[in-house]
Amino acid sequence: MESFFSVLTAAVADFAEHGFDSEQRLRRWVDAIRAAAIRDSVPDVEVQVRLRDSLTDVFRRAVKEGGLLADHPGLSRFRLAQLEPRLHDELERRIMTSANLIRLNRDEAIEATVRRFSGWASSVPPGGTPVRDRVAVKRDVRKGLAQLDFVERRVAIDQGAKFMANLSDIVAHDAGALAGVWHSRWRVPGYQYREDHKERDGKTYAVRGSWALERGLMKPGPAGYVDGITRPAEEVFCSCRYKWLYGLRQLPQDMVTKRGRDELARTAAESYAA
Repeated sequence: MESFFSVLTAAVADFAEHGFDSEQRLRRWVDAIRAAAIRDSVPDVEVQVRLRDSLTDVFRRAVKEGGLLADHPGLSRFRLAQLEPRLHDELERRIMTSANLIRLNRDEAIEATVRRFSGWASSVPPGGTPVRDRVAVKRDVRKGLAQLDFVERRVAIDQGAKFMANLSDIVAHDAGALAGVWHSRWRVPGYQYREDHKERDGKTYAVRGSWALERGLMKPGPAGYVDGITRPAEEVFCSCRYKWLYGLRQLPQDMVTKRGRDELARTAAESYAA
């Protein structure tokens, strides 16, 4: 089987010599280029194995080793272990989602390559024409495929961030978080942050329907609710995160109602008396 590059080299040479003299010639080379590009691509099964290894490592560090607890102060390892089966379901879902996305990007890159070749080849007049820089032609035709490894690595990194954010979100809602404090990475050198995400940094967003809201012990602050904005890692290449709050004492004072302050005072008095 010829490599993609050798097939593309032969196709460019053929059109430089004969030009676009028939649809049949163009179709033959388009089919050959597409087939060679598919052959040179990483097989689907290998992509899935790589993703499974990468995301399983994220899962191990986050759940089995307790890394998620850094964003859930006060939550016990025992409670995290109780949630592990549900979190594992998210692992399987994310593997399939990531593999499908990489496959889609690859298919789009192959079709873009075919379109570039077809566009160039159909512009060559019958009888051919001198192509002074065939290397440049080939470089332009294959540039989407040439960047595919980089794109797939970026997708894997982004999917890892989304996976981590989803795990944290599941834990927060199942364990009864009251609010989340947005943390942006805008201070990290080289990080391409979104301006609105930087503006959210340090703001506290209430979880709608929490037990403390329903009992009138707290209220949403000026920032509003977590479901009123995009979630961390929801947008492409976002690495923001929430630090989740579970107790009234962790909330900003302007989010605790008078009833909430009375409840805190009562529990403090009972604790002192005991």
